[in-house]
Amino acid sequence: MAIPKVMGIETEYGISGPGISEFNPVLASSLLINTFAGALRRIRWDYEQESPLRDARGFEPVQEREPTEEDLGLANVILPNGARYYVDHAHPEYSTPEAATPRDLVVHDKAGERILERSLELARELLPPGERIAVYKNNTDGKGNSYGCHENYLVDRATPFSRIVRDLTTFFVTRQIFTGAGKVGVESTRVEGANVPYQLSQRTDFFEAEVGLETTLKRPIINTRDEPHADPDRYRRLHVIIGDANMCEVATYLKVGTTGLVLKMIEDDALPDLSLDGAVRALHEVSWDPTVRATVRLADGRTATAVELQWEYLDHAKRWAKEQEDTPDNAAVLERWERVLEGLEEEPLSLHRELDWVAKHRLVTAYRERDGLAWDDPKLALIDLQYHDVRRDRGLYHRLAASGKVERLAPEEEVERAMRQPPDDTRAFFRGGCIRRYPDAIVAASWDSVIFDVGREALQRVPMREPLRGTRDHVSDLFERAADAATLVDLLQG
Repeated sequence: MAIPKVMGIETEYGISGPGISEFNPVLASSLLINTFAGALRRIRWDYEQESPLRDARGFEPVQEREPTEEDLGLANVILPNGARYYVDHAHPEYSTPEAATPRDLVVHDKAGERILERSLELARELLPPGERIAVYKNNTDGKGNSYGCHENYLVDRATPFSRIVRDLTTFFVTRQIFTGAGKVGVESTRVEGANVPYQLSQRTDFFEAEVGLETTLKRPIINTRDEPHADPDRYRRLHVIIGDANMCEVATYLKVGTTGLVLKMIEDDALPDLSLDGAVRALHEVSWDPTVRATVRLADGRTATAVELQWEYLDHAKRWAKEQEDTPDNAAVLERWERVLEGLEEEPLSLHRELDWVAKHRLVTAYRERDGLAWDDPKLALIDLQYHDVRRDRGLYHRLAASGKVERLAPEEEVERAMRQPPDDTRAFFRGGCIRRYPDAIVAASWDSVIFDVGREALQRVPMREPLRGTRDHVSDLFERAADAATLVDLLQG
């Protein structure tokens, strides 16, 4: 029986410094985070439980230890909404709190955008005249470098990893028809010279392998990092690095909602073998065809379009949900999935209110036709980038949203609340509640523990190995009874 899909999104934001002669992205990212976090900077991230080199295939490479953000003194904070906000690879990164439903994750992902926007406002007051920082929720700097938007899903440890690879690879190759953020041209030197004026995905050109541990070089479609941030005997954390950073909420909803359903079917061994003959090649072929009519070859010799393969996944998901988990949340994902596939089948460009790659294509096409621009005109690359600006008064996506030209799923009042409050139904509620109520008593925290200093001989670590415990239902009474951290620790140990 498939387990619940607790999920989260980690987004590395693009950062630049217009008007800053010697721009340092690490210092700029730290400025954004520290100004937003305020006094919370004193609570350090707990690295003790982390093991990013452990491989799901059963080994852990022996490497010299690289300096961590903690060693370097970089900004790394836990927020009262249960999220992590820190510097990663010279980017500000926002990791949402754990969510139990796709819609909740959409809300908290959008809250991350607002937190970056607010950070810019606060940092602007500290910058010299004429200097500013810009932040983009995208995946490429236009100079051959890509940065990630990683999804994370709770997976049953008993599920063979080989089955995850077999059944998920084709899904990831084809889901970009609705998850792609859109991109003008190609950028990776590995595909230089390809005749691709516009493509579905920003990340695809940077992927070179089917399976592997890397996240920055030779990126694989299936990442094998085995760092569960939960009970390792029961769970895996599937670390997904293949997705784009989405602005459109429908695209984010479909990205995590459909992937969660496919993972449940994999756990229940409810999918046929849809393996591809050359998954990396197929990944590029799908992204490079905005008509979504390109065919890919399966290992059994068949050929099919990405839309046709997504219909197969949807048909299996409908049957699985009816037999195993007929819930309103699943029904909503299935209904939206079907509606978008119908649109892609009939007229892909009709989905400009739902999908980023279509909304951006429409914008770029309008500028091209108005100004007579060629696809390789630098102005189109600027339009591409400006679509992702997190500032609501500057970003082109936000102008579409403000005029009702893209569909919103997350009302703004919910997004504002998610900037301060964690989800009620995951362990993020406990983490965020502790940060909000007892900040002076917390020494460190991570996804699966909070460490308190309550004036005793030893620090007190509170483990959180079960992602669906520590919810409002589980701990709200404890919070009401605990006026201070020492009382909370005693109640938990009692």
